[in-house]
Amino acid sequence: MKPLLVTFSGMDGAGKSTQIESLRGFLEARGLRPRLLALWDDVVVLARYREGFVHKVLKSERGIGAPGKPVNRRDKNVRGWHLNLARHGLYFLDALNLRRILSRAGSRSMHASAHTDASPLEPYALRLAPDVIIMDRYIHDELANLPLSNPLTRAFIHAVAAIAPKPDVAFVLDADPEAARARKPEYPLEFLRNCRASYQRLATMLGITVIPPSSIPEATDSVEQAFVAAWKKKHGVELRRSLITKHAQQEKISDPEMPLAG
Repeated sequence: MKPLLVTFSGMDGAGKSTQIESLRGFLEARGLRPRLLALWDDVVVLARYREGFVHKVLKSERGIGAPGKPVNRRDKNVRGWHLNLARHGLYFLDALNLRRILSRAGSRSMHASAHTDASPLEPYALRLAPDVIIMDRYIHDELANLPLSNPLTRAFIHAVAAIAPKPDVAFVLDADPEAARARKPEYPLEFLRNCRASYQRLATMLGITVIPPSSIPEATDSVEQAFVAAWKKKHGVELRRSLITKHAQQEKISDPEMPLAG
């Protein structure tokens, strides 16, 4: 059974990591096997050279911004026709690689991401294909960095979206730019405002679910409701906690070396 694909996008400081961890806990509590992938770490091509370019040529500071410890990032916020041209080419290659990576990630052959909370069933569950693939950023985050006002770019975006696997549910976490920069001070406020507008426009173009600025519990509830609806649409059944027993039984049957629970 093909795993359900869930993607999280949004500007830096929007709260993606918080919602990803919350959804992973929600899924594991229901006996589902999630696999977490990150766009930059697992998908983008020539990542080392691209990172070296922004540090050596664009003079971007290293590190992650935190309250009281700002970082002056110079990468996606640096503009120029030559950079836009290069981004179109690189994002196209990323989309092709994304298709390949997700095909592998949905099989038993690719080792799952490490879990922070080990369980007696974990070594056996890791051998099995995931039920859900969660992506920390998606091709949408790259496309939102292109000049969306350009009609040729908009045609390119639709072409790339057709190449990349379509998520069962794709989220854009919206955020107030001032609040996002306070949480993660890395980019100029004006850039974050433009970034927010780009995400909103892209969401309209590609039919992405936008989670509006809200409290963490409210955003979590919206994410969980959207996931439950996507699960029912894909599999035709309600998501229940009884799946825990179902998967445990399947693992016992498929792996005779697996110890009995209890």
